[in-house]
Amino acid sequence: MAVRRKATTQISRLAHRAGGTTAANRMVPKETPVAFSFAGTTHAVMMASPADFEDFALGFSLTEGIIAAPEEIEAIEVEYLGAGIDIQIRLKNRANTRFQARRRRLAGPVGCGLCGIESIEEAMRSVDAVGSSKLTLGVEDITRSVKLLSNVQPLHTETGAVHAAGFYVPGKDIVMAREDVGRHNALDKLAGALAKAGISGASGAVVVTSRVSVEMVQKTAAIGAAIIIAVSAPTALAIRTAETAGMTLVALVRGDDFDIFTHPDRVVCGVAKHVA
Repeated sequence: MAVRRKATTQISRLAHRAGGTTAANRMVPKETPVAFSFAGTTHAVMMASPADFEDFALGFSLTEGIIAAPEEIEAIEVEYLGAGIDIQIRLKNRANTRFQARRRRLAGPVGCGLCGIESIEEAMRSVDAVGSSKLTLGVEDITRSVKLLSNVQPLHTETGAVHAAGFYVPGKDIVMAREDVGRHNALDKLAGALAKAGISGASGAVVVTSRVSVEMVQKTAAIGAAIIIAVSAPTALAIRTAETAGMTLVALVRGDDFDIFTHPDRVVCGVAKHVA
């Protein structure tokens, strides 16, 4: 049996500081090729942190629309290979038939969640509508969610080099969080963890440490969350997609400061003032 892989490793480096240069050790995150195989055929290969594989497989299957519910997966088996990880996912009959009808192949390095998609239509797939959500957050919820997410990032604390995605529920704080070298991977892992725990995406907000690209909005909508909160900025397409989906997009959270780009009615923050 292959030995399970740690998500970090120690390396030596030269540390240059104002007082001089010294040799020192540092913990860095690992990147591992992770293949998702359905019916024995590789469908996607992602560069990812070697952790939370079952969450990753379940979340990816859900956010990519391969399955509609966790019950459509018959089994998940993780195979530890010499060069990476192969996750074998067996779908139940109806899900497998549906998957075979729309199968595509993609390769997703850390910085790109859409690489390898074979058509513009697939990249611009319709996003789940979340506009019926009645969830609202106060200003203190926005700032608190980002602060609390920073407290549940052990890999980032150790390495300073991974993203996180968390799920904030008003009155319960961050109820689930996952980390990965890829921002899309962290969100997929979160989606899988929420599904396994039976936590409804409509009950809270997705909080991420990264910028908000269109696929982050697509995956958040697939989770069923109507609010996404980000530390960094959104892209123009992400804003348009969130607007169409009825999603509230909050970004550039810096302490008590943040920007609301779409559907501001879900954030209770008093009288609006225009700022440049």
